[in-house]
Amino acid sequence: MGRSGVQVNKAHKTRVSSKSSRNLHKTSLQDRGRIGKPEGNHVKGAKAARLQRAKMVREQKRAAVLKEKRESGGLSSAPRVIVLFPLSASVDLNSLGEDVLKLLSTDGDVTSSSTVASSEHKLRTTVADLIAFVASANEDISSLIDSFGSQCLSVLRSIGLPSTAVLIRDLPSELKKKNKLKKMCASRLASEFPKDCNFDPADTTDELHQFMGLLKAQRLSVPHWRKQRPYVMAQKVGMLVDDTTPGKCTLLLSGYLRARKLSVNQLVHVTGVGDFQLSKVEVLKDPFPLLNERRKQNSMELDDSHDEEVLRSLVPDPMKQEPLVTENTPDPLEGEQTWPTEAEMAEADRNQKQGKPKKRSLPRGTSEYQAAWIIDEIDEEDSDNGDSYDDRMVLDRGEDHYSNQDQDFEDDKETLYVQDMDNETHNDSEMMDDETLTREQYEDQIKKIKEAHAEDEEFPDEVETPIDQPARKRFAKYRGLKSFRTSPWDPNVESLPQDYARIFAFDNVARTQKLVLKQALKMEEEEEESRDDCVPTGSYVRLHIKEVPLVAASKLSSIVSTKPIIAFGLLQHESKMSVLRFSLKKYDGYEDPIKTKEELMFHVGFRQFVARPVFSTDNISLDKQVMERFLHPGRFSLASVYGPISFPSLPLVVLKISDADAPAFAAFGSLKSIEPSKIVLKKIILTGYPQRVSKMKASVRYMFHKPEDVRWFKPVEVWTKCGRRGRVKEPVGTHGAMKCIFNGVVQQHDVVCMNLYKRAYPKWPERMYPQLL
Repeated sequence: MGRSGVQVNKAHKTRVSSKSSRNLHKTSLQDRGRIGKPEGNHVKGAKAARLQRAKMVREQKRAAVLKEKRESGGLSSAPRVIVLFPLSASVDLNSLGEDVLKLLSTDGDVTSSSTVASSEHKLRTTVADLIAFVASANEDISSLIDSFGSQCLSVLRSIGLPSTAVLIRDLPSELKKKNKLKKMCASRLASEFPKDCNFDPADTTDELHQFMGLLKAQRLSVPHWRKQRPYVMAQKVGMLVDDTTPGKCTLLLSGYLRARKLSVNQLVHVTGVGDFQLSKVEVLKDPFPLLNERRKQNSMELDDSHDEEVLRSLVPDPMKQEPLVTENTPDPLEGEQTWPTEAEMAEADRNQKQGKPKKRSLPRGTSEYQAAWIIDEIDEEDSDNGDSYDDRMVLDRGEDHYSNQDQDFEDDKETLYVQDMDNETHNDSEMMDDETLTREQYEDQIKKIKEAHAEDEEFPDEVETPIDQPARKRFAKYRGLKSFRTSPWDPNVESLPQDYARIFAFDNVARTQKLVLKQALKMEEEEEESRDDCVPTGSYVRLHIKEVPLVAASKLSSIVSTKPIIAFGLLQHESKMSVLRFSLKKYDGYEDPIKTKEELMFHVGFRQFVARPVFSTDNISLDKQVMERFLHPGRFSLASVYGPISFPSLPLVVLKISDADAPAFAAFGSLKSIEPSKIVLKKIILTGYPQRVSKMKASVRYMFHKPEDVRWFKPVEVWTKCGRRGRVKEPVGTHGAMKCIFNGVVQQHDVVCMNLYKRAYPKWPERMYPQLL
């Protein structure tokens, strides 16, 4: 109906296109001199713009790769750092290290230094831009990685692996067996390493030559957090003791500057020691120059004293140098009450006039005139009573849109109040059975009931109300919440701990981080002639770090030959203390429990400090998190700590500190945010047991032990483990029993619970850095 009478068929499909269809896209001879783009054809113009833009992006990426390759492999670049890491205890690492140094050295002898310059391979190597994992084929294929090697691999993967390679040693000399065993080892180890990892034999000199050629041509991948900050891996460590500052000294670190330019005005962080200012930066002559064959003879005539030749010296500008501020200085008079100004008084009067009258619960049919008299009578009674309990526990109510369970309870309010007005049973006026018990009998009866319900313990937050102390004093810092999801909790209203006065906070962390990184990138892109306070990347420098503790400097001097000592240049604000939030997961191989506020060692990117975290649930849909007493395995949790500011994202490795044994790998994760205002709530559950039940009403005992406590916690809702919800009506007797009304029939074996919350804070560590012990 309504269709046209013209029949439309599909176009005929041919296996070979016709000549006319093939020539449609071609330009005629007379139009070849014209512009190929027809007038008004916007589709081809947009396509040409997209192609041109894609071509520009490719050229920019190609130029960036070439620039990075030239900088990493040029004559003025810093030596590449190779880490030889054994996967098992049976690997002979010393012989491999000697073979690599002998291969790269000019005269073929093994030098005492771990840094050599190879003119043949056009690179300099420090024997970790590259991690070479070494496996031995002598042992069983299934045990190429022992337990310690597997644990170290987990730590390295958590921090972020740079470019990796696997060297297989002790292969048989016969070619067929050698290739077969190499394939078996590579197949066994492939699941532990990235997909682009190479598996190379490393027994002969030719195989090591081939490995060095691949290293020279390989584009090194470095974790992003190492590219954002300049750092120096020290090859020499010295001290200059100053008598004017007892217990302090000037630490001298000599090494190659990597990643980015370093300004003499910025702060530096020495791993394991702390943050410090620079007093001077000296650019020294490169002790391991990469020379060609024509200059090799002249280089041999150089004296060892020329290695310490100072080419350039930089001194910080006092006006531009970043101050070393770690903690905020609290003002003790900041919280003092002052007399309000006239504007504040006028605003208070205006708010009082515009305020809505408070809604009160009144009996049905009460007029406004009668209500006024009822309220006055209640006020007079309360004013005459010296032990008034008007200031009861505050119940924080949420928004009007509660969860479905909250809405069901609101719908049952009318039923609760109707039941309240029904005929009371005779149990309400009688004395409870435990009124005549002695204190010992009373405690034994509570213990007996607790042990009877201990088998069905499903709520680890349950606590017992003390008998010798009022509950309103024991739980004075706790409050009730109408709904945990929607009830507001102002982080600035309550009294914060004294440690919060020592930390810093940002109004907008993302904006501050963007500005700081933009400023660092701008300094990196500026020409060397325009900045007289910066040292270019690849220079051999000597850092004069002032006011370093003498004990820590002595330890660094003694371990420089066995452990790496690294000094990082800090970004702006990264020396200040704040509250850091980490997302972490317990390591599967660590079986000991990790308790909240326990002293742990946090290795965050380039930093290593001691912290005492508070664990909580990691739920992004809520503005409040529930504190966890232990770090549970198998899932991610949120850890809040006091620590120096570091801009995310950074990898995290948590080590368990032990005085007897070495630190153990306990957890891993990443830095999530810097949020001092994030709310972590400690939850407790007070429990009581029904003594007498009458349909929806029950007499509950052993939740409180004084009637004053019942009146104090009366505004807080109660619930049962079988799913009922209700409220406290009034106390009964003198031993803390109370009458409760629920929205359904209560069972005699049920347990009545009450949720209370208080805000939890991390604990300030007694020591911040492990080297300062």
